[in-house]
Amino acid sequence: SVFFICKCIFTFSSIFVTIKKIFMKRSLKDYIIISLKGMAMGAADVVPGVSGGTIAFISGIYEELLNSISSFNLSLFSVLKNEGFKKVWKMVNGRFLLALFIGICISVLSLAKLIENLLENHPILIWSFFFGLVLASIIYIAKQIKIWNIKSYLYLIFGLIFAYYITTLNPVISQNSSPWFLFLAGMIAICAMILPGISGSFILVLLGAYKPILNAINTKDFFSVVIFMAGAILGLLTFSRVLKWLFSKYKNYTLALLIGFIAGSLNKIWPWKETISWRTNSKGIEVPFNTTSVSPLSFDGDSKLLMAGLLAIIGFGLILLLEKLAVKKA
Repeated sequence: SVFFICKCIFTFSSIFVTIKKIFMKRSLKDYIIISLKGMAMGAADVVPGVSGGTIAFISGIYEELLNSISSFNLSLFSVLKNEGFKKVWKMVNGRFLLALFIGICISVLSLAKLIENLLENHPILIWSFFFGLVLASIIYIAKQIKIWNIKSYLYLIFGLIFAYYITTLNPVISQNSSPWFLFLAGMIAICAMILPGISGSFILVLLGAYKPILNAINTKDFFSVVIFMAGAILGLLTFSRVLKWLFSKYKNYTLALLIGFIAGSLNKIWPWKETISWRTNSKGIEVPFNTTSVSPLSFDGDSKLLMAGLLAIIGFGLILLLEKLAVKKA
């Protein structure tokens, strides 16, 4: 009926006005872009080897993300009591975090399965794209370091060696699902997730916590999920403050260290791998357990070198394009 149509129009208009009020300082287009960046972060964090922190950094929202997260503290309860929710929302940069969180959730719920299937069926091609993307991000971050000196290079080398060493570690076969272990795993993994170059999901694999967390989610074991999330929240609030302090006091050295982390992680996402040992998963299927990087020319099988090279160039070019767009906007 006409009444029903008018009611629908009024409802949608009210929703649009509400959204506009929530996102009034930045335009709605700006927040849609932030949500898209959140989707990219969520997709990256699903992949054991790519860090969502790297995506946040190259998309230009890393420091704002750190500042927003580190603004959460106990004093907010006092502000909430005396000045209300609106003041708290403003203090924590709620609009930005909400837009980003929406993007991450959309990505995890929709793109995670797609990426998982692509990694299973076309690993060389997908890793090639990520390799080009991450490689270009090193150049992008390096340009932001104003002064290169001996200390900068030492931090870079340390970060490179540390991250590379992590990528060579063997995953833990035995699984631990005790509450304290899940809490600790949440703290460590979330730190890696916001640290460019180190993959939080890969850290979970190394700790032997990746499977227990997935099982807890799939079986709706809310107690284990809540314990893990509690650890993640505590780790996030603590580590974000450390990173914020490092950026404010030693930005050049911090950037050099992060470049090292990202460069060292390239070993993990190198497209061509040779399986050293295998293991049987929960479905009784033989899957690679320990792998090592090899040259595409000595790869046992179809190296897909031409297509892999093209996708690596596309990933590399995507970062250069984002950089140019950022410069034009500035």
